Amino acid sequence: MNLRLVISGLVIAGMFTACNQTGETKDAKAVDSTAVGSAPAADLKDDKTQEVYNDYLKLKDVLVSSDAAGAQAAGKELATSLANVQGCENTASLANKIAAAGDLKTQRVHFTALSSDIVALLKHTDVNSGAMYVMHCPMINEGKGGYWLAAEKEVRNPYYGDEMLNCGSVKETIGAGKN
Repeated sequence: MNLRLVISGLVIAGMFTACNQTGETKDAKAVDSTAVGSAPAADLKDDKTQEVYNDYLKLKDVLVSSDAAGAQAAGKELATSLANVQGCENTASLANKIAAAGDLKTQRVHFTALSSDIVALLKHTDVNSGAMYVMHCPMINEGKGGYWLAAEKEVRNPYYGDEMLNCGSVKETIGAGKN
């Protein structure tokens, strides 16, 4: 019960700082699962939000792999896709900070705030098919914990990579296949 209150509070707080959706929807588009690893991404109704989600997953995956140079490139791509979504200027700035940082520690600190915004954005988007999983690591952020999104239920921690690859758990499912 306490955890639900904390998550609800984080969601509400994230909504005030997260991107605002335009509410526009488009026809479903094909999802390139190779862009986000082996698991197929959720298929979202809005094309711009779909691009943000796919680029976010690329960034998450390179952080799991502890690839600082890859995170710089993925952060830049994500900043570009976020710039196409009205109201996501602050979130795009966080992605640009990841792109500008040359070390994993700094990138992962910015990824914590970025993930909070992205989770809030995607909780309020329409999903055609598939699911997104909200993950939580209790160790990051000096023991305060941190969230991230994944296309699969298997925990692959972007905050620690190989050091604690499986640290974390699924806290929520967004879209089809909700628990």
